[in-house]
Amino acid sequence: MAGRTPGGVRQLSEVTLSRASLAAAELPDYAGIALADILLVTSARLAAEAFSALMAAPAVGFDTESKPTFLKGEVSTGPHLIQLATETRAYLFPLAQWPSTGELKTILESTHVLKVGFGLGNDRSALKSRLGIDLANVLDLGEVLRGQGHRGTVGAKVAVAHFFGQRLQKSKSVGTSNWANPRLAERQLLYAANDAHVALQVYRAWRLGAGD
Repeated sequence: MAGRTPGGVRQLSEVTLSRASLAAAELPDYAGIALADILLVTSARLAAEAFSALMAAPAVGFDTESKPTFLKGEVSTGPHLIQLATETRAYLFPLAQWPSTGELKTILESTHVLKVGFGLGNDRSALKSRLGIDLANVLDLGEVLRGQGHRGTVGAKVAVAHFFGQRLQKSKSVGTSNWANPRLAERQLLYAANDAHVALQVYRAWRLGAGD
């Protein structure tokens, strides 16, 4: 169920829209962004194209992916992929293929471009420690949508079901795949791009509900 803060900002609670009820609901699939609208940034030309589009947007979807760690004491070397999305395109920066982070640093440190995403708790420290990027002007939807007095965070699946009445499919096997691979599979590209793109769609729906 949705609620509002004193300032009128709409919030959700997983207490009323739980993962269990989501699994039981018969919802149509969320289509997501198409492969043709995903740009894999692997050259200076593509980085310039992505930079121009992203810096012109007031808000962009944001996420990162890292190769999972399975051994006790193993330290993550991620993020290995950084995803940013506008309304019409998703831009994926695979650090194994395009290690130059100048454009990324400018975008992620910009105070004029809002970066919105889900579950961004570890991204700030990881970006700082590995890439020297000080993440700025970021909004974690998982935190702001949960409402006061509720534990945990709202995930993208719950938010998509609430705002769009659709089911967001997320493959666990893809989510825990090797994101450091120099050649990402098509299913990885779609998974990563949609993580960023759906965050922007939810953000816009949330702000629309708040009267913006």
